[in-house]
Amino acid sequence: MKILLTLVLTGALAFPEGARLKDFASIEGVRDNQLIGYGIVVGLAGTGDKQLTLFSTQTLSNLLQRMGVTVNPTIMQVHNMASVMVTATLPPFAQPGTRIDATAAAIGDATNLQGGILLLTPLKAANGETYAVAQGPVITGGFVAGRGGNADTKNHPTVGRTPDGAIVERTPPSIQPSSHLKLQLRQADFTTATRVVEAINKHFASPGMPVARAESSGLLVVDVPPSYSTRTVEFISEMESLSVDADRPAKIVINERTGTIVMGKDVKITPVAIMHGALSVEIRTKLEVSQPAPMSGGQTTVVPQTTVTTQEAKAKAVVLQKGATVEELVRALQAIGSTPRDVIAILEAMRSAGALDAELEVI
Repeated sequence: MKILLTLVLTGALAFPEGARLKDFASIEGVRDNQLIGYGIVVGLAGTGDKQLTLFSTQTLSNLLQRMGVTVNPTIMQVHNMASVMVTATLPPFAQPGTRIDATAAAIGDATNLQGGILLLTPLKAANGETYAVAQGPVITGGFVAGRGGNADTKNHPTVGRTPDGAIVERTPPSIQPSSHLKLQLRQADFTTATRVVEAINKHFASPGMPVARAESSGLLVVDVPPSYSTRTVEFISEMESLSVDADRPAKIVINERTGTIVMGKDVKITPVAIMHGALSVEIRTKLEVSQPAPMSGGQTTVVPQTTVTTQEAKAKAVVLQKGATVEELVRALQAIGSTPRDVIAILEAMRSAGALDAELEVI
């Protein structure tokens, strides 16, 4: 198993002139809104819900009744129909008539939504108000071929998308830009907040009249300059384009499931010597047949023979001098043939020994 080490160089190598303000900050109130709705997908080739899915038959019966057709839901077959939950993301300042994508996911026992059509579905926000309606063909991006044990499934055919299938019916509750703006940092940090304030005041403020101030490590207040009083949108556009060197804490992120280790360049390593060995235990069970002598009256039995073998590899040493970089740590660990689990164990031991000045996060 190969070691997957990803070096995230968050300083000069990643952003030689700093990052744009819009990449790590946003205007308060300018945000997406999540929508959800319950609907049905029809036109399936026998891959829909079964009759035991009661809410599907009730939904179809109610739909037909509103169209003037009364059918007993207990005698209905819904194999060509599937009940789905429909979700969508309403962008800020979306105007009525704007089209957005919708996603439909089966909630019954339907096996495939391929080829289905989503019927008119109201999409509501958390306040219960309808902001969009969705309808249209469902594209799954997957398929199911074969039957019984000889079947092959690609991707996830019980979830599909309806591109531009939802139409916005109501403007979302976004805060309109005014003369006083609030900037929210996606990662709260006092150093970054201070640098953003300095960059905005240096670019827009008049001598002795700052336009930006930090209220906390994650919230900044910006007053629109008088010269931009009638051009708030232009001011926001120019402000978002400012280049700021965002400060980031030293952190190492470990994903033990995939063996991925992400380390930033700000990780500091003090002089340390690392010795790491491996102990392997192998247990083998061999089944042997015990055959009794002829005419002895005994019975043939299977006797398990268990063998336990242990092997301990010699410890491999790595010495890191003062000023060692992350690259040198990675090369040293790869040189001694460390596996992802070895690297994780070494990093945890270094953190406990105080030789690694970084936050260790396991996901």
